[in-house]
Amino acid sequence: MADVSDEAKDIEKLYEYGERLNEVKDKSQHAEDYENIIKAGKSSSVKARQLAAQLIPRFFKYFPGLSDKAVDAHLDLCEAEELGIRVQAIRGLPLFCKDTPQHLSKIVDILAQLLTAEENVERDAVHKALLSLLRQDVRDSLDALFKHIESVDEQIADESLRERTLLFIRDKVFPLKTELLRPPEQMERHITDLIKKSLQDVTGAEFKMFMDFLKSLSMFGQKAPPERIQELIEIIEGQADLDAQFSVTDGDHIARLISCLFTALPFFERGASNSKFFNYLNKHIFPVFDELPEERKVDLLKDLAEGSPYTSPQDSRQILPAVVLLLKKTMPRRKAEEMNFTYVECLLYSFHHLAHKTPNATNSLCGYQIVTGQPSDRLGEDFSDQYKDFSERLTCVEDLARVTIKKLTQGMAEHNKTLPAAVSDEAKASIKTQKQNTTSGLRTCNNILAMTQPLHSKTPSFIGDKRINLSWKEVVKPSTTSTSTSTTTATGGKRPPGAQGGGGNNPLKKVRGGGSTQHHQLPNRAFEDQPYPYGGRNSGGRGRGRGGHGRGRGRGRGRGRGWGFQ
Repeated sequence: MADVSDEAKDIEKLYEYGERLNEVKDKSQHAEDYENIIKAGKSSSVKARQLAAQLIPRFFKYFPGLSDKAVDAHLDLCEAEELGIRVQAIRGLPLFCKDTPQHLSKIVDILAQLLTAEENVERDAVHKALLSLLRQDVRDSLDALFKHIESVDEQIADESLRERTLLFIRDKVFPLKTELLRPPEQMERHITDLIKKSLQDVTGAEFKMFMDFLKSLSMFGQKAPPERIQELIEIIEGQADLDAQFSVTDGDHIARLISCLFTALPFFERGASNSKFFNYLNKHIFPVFDELPEERKVDLLKDLAEGSPYTSPQDSRQILPAVVLLLKKTMPRRKAEEMNFTYVECLLYSFHHLAHKTPNATNSLCGYQIVTGQPSDRLGEDFSDQYKDFSERLTCVEDLARVTIKKLTQGMAEHNKTLPAAVSDEAKASIKTQKQNTTSGLRTCNNILAMTQPLHSKTPSFIGDKRINLSWKEVVKPSTTSTSTSTTTATGGKRPPGAQGGGGNNPLKKVRGGGSTQHHQLPNRAFEDQPYPYGGRNSGGRGRGRGGHGRGRGRGRGRGRGWGFQ
């Protein structure tokens, strides 16, 4: 530790250097004073180094020949053992760019690497310094920040740095988009391009974060032209790896594919094409559907149902045979066989909407006799066996649904009786959950009956509108002034929060012959904070990192980062 008298002298000299540089007009003539200030950054005196941390950036612009020495000395102060010195040095970093903007990218890069600081006051100083530079030059600042999260071909030096940068962008930059992204048209495009580069290697949660932000931009708002919405779909398609060969053993790809399809659903509704997704399902997924994990089957069928109204006639004709095949597999011919009501609801809904687009395709698939005047009607061929088989399965499904409705209605009556008598909060919560499950089951069965009844005709009218509200979607209550009948419900509801696939609604499990109506609790999708065992993260030691910052590519299948957010 420095002698008290020596320390006082050092500090007094620093004040002299600072005062002299502050007073003179031609500061370049006093480079020696500035060099002495830089040297004070290595003083054994804490107070002297704190004062140097204030003075080095203050006079930095006047001595370009000493810029490298000044920056290096200041960076050493940013890594001092004493918290007070580090905080003071971090606060001074934006001053290096105030009148010398050519240093901004380098300073942002340094500040980004300091985001890994453990002390709250230090990290807060880093946040404020970064925001100051973002307000000075948002384009260059964003470029420097995103370099820490973009995927490049080198190994990542420090995974925690990438995560802290992501958190800073999410918590500090995204909420200020209206203030920072000026002019909006150019800067929204710029940050969109940066995000697209970063999506080569992200987890599910990170992808959701970026997509939520992109959706909030005005360029992708409700008035966005179709090509902008299609751009978002193409981003999602890229994340889903729809150009990759599919392996049913690749759990990471399955999770990513289904989650991405769910993310794409609102954009299908806004006019984007679902062709690439649905054709991939038809070619790669439907043939191995039975081999998928049980919870993924439910997620997939719900996505299929919700996306089917927006399928083109051409794609509907291509996909319909596989949907009918799955539907026949899930609809038993005898009551003694098992049936998964949720599967049947999803597939019937998909069948109706696809068949509505290409009705005569059902002639050969189901034995119908729909006349459109096209050769594809195939009216001269005998498909009576297909009609008989399909009709028998429809009848069996209806019988099972009616028996189940009766049991569920009785169960609801029991719940209503036991709820007032429940004493503990746990008991009340349990009964309320059972009531919700029963309500969901009743909606599923009623939907099935509403969709099977029109299909008994030789020339059925397929449902292609919104009269059926899928059981897992919230029912939108009609306004009090509405004159619509109670049989028509809206379909604008979302899946329950936290249950993107099926987690919140406990779909009816397989039931044999109208037996017990068990419910199947499903986990959330891949966007929850649960890691998948396909693809992991690498982490390394922290360094000052004044050089490059690499990170490995990796979404499952031989890459670095699995779809689960770890």
